[in-house]
Amino acid sequence: MSSDDVLLRRARAADAHAAADVWLRSYAAALPTVRCAHDDADVRDWFARVLVPQYETWVAVTENKVLGLLVLNGGELKQLYLKPDCRGRGLGDRFMSLAKQQKPDGLSLWTFQINGPARRFYQRHGFVEVERTDGQRNDEREPDIRYIWQPRT
Repeated sequence: MSSDDVLLRRARAADAHAAADVWLRSYAAALPTVRCAHDDADVRDWFARVLVPQYETWVAVTENKVLGLLVLNGGELKQLYLKPDCRGRGLGDRFMSLAKQQKPDGLSLWTFQINGPARRFYQRHGFVEVERTDGQRNDEREPDIRYIWQPRT
């Protein structure tokens, strides 16, 4: 599969379960030492009730399979997750281009301090660190970093 074979489109209610499964697998692979604050059923319910219907949720699909997701809420990039076997194929770059097109005035996001690959990815895409916390602002109680991206003027 190449990134060109993948369609990025707005998520539909029917995508919620598959998108949640991508999130769960990606989280487990990327953050094996970070306790997930919610069980699988809660994550699936959150996708079905909140993320897909209430946020600007995008999915990457091929052959009706969800390979990744991007969630925007106003100027905040809330979620960007790919199936572990889809990393390194340009799909994250396509999602980032889409996010910047959708929010041309700028974006902010949070990521865990321990997530080195995500931090490098965001920095490569022009995000700059602006704040660190001790983890008191997230359910996992994991130290995190806030990044912002501002378009060049």
